[in-house]
Amino acid sequence: MQFTETELSGVWLIEPRPILDDRGSFTRIFCEKELADCGLATRFVQHSRSHSAQKGTLRGMHYQQEPYGEVKIVSCISGAIYDVVIDLRPDSLTRHRWIGFELTPQNMRQVYIPAGFAHGFQTLSDNAEVSYLISQFYTPHASTGVRYNDPAFSINWPLMPTTISTKDRAWPLLAKLVC
Repeated sequence: MQFTETELSGVWLIEPRPILDDRGSFTRIFCEKELADCGLATRFVQHSRSHSAQKGTLRGMHYQQEPYGEVKIVSCISGAIYDVVIDLRPDSLTRHRWIGFELTPQNMRQVYIPAGFAHGFQTLSDNAEVSYLISQFYTPHASTGVRYNDPAFSINWPLMPTTISTKDRAWPLLAKLVC
């Protein structure tokens, strides 16, 4: 596995390296030791999946408030997505900056997202499935978000959203938050 820290401190791109032979391939997609060697969290208490039927579906931008902040490892296991994280950490030098990655089963990329980041994605294909390893149990009263189209972030989504939940459309703008 190759680990590359991004320009947003704490966000890592993880690229598994398949071993190929005449039978096909074998790929390690999680290694506690390799994560720990990079100083990353290794304990994940939930493994969740989401399915989005329509290309252009947008989910986000979600996070859990402290002390329930989540570390996530996100991958796309079917279809294709554009995955985005926003740094909301109060003392971060990259506060309010975002970064995006195209994730597909073919490129096998995973994004390691530390606590303090909002997360969301847009599907680039029909029938996209996303897998999440999550470090904290879901805590409904700590669940919140920021608006996917907030001008404070100016995220360059690849497509016009085709489907987005009422809840995700209603997240507050950054100017209304204390974060």
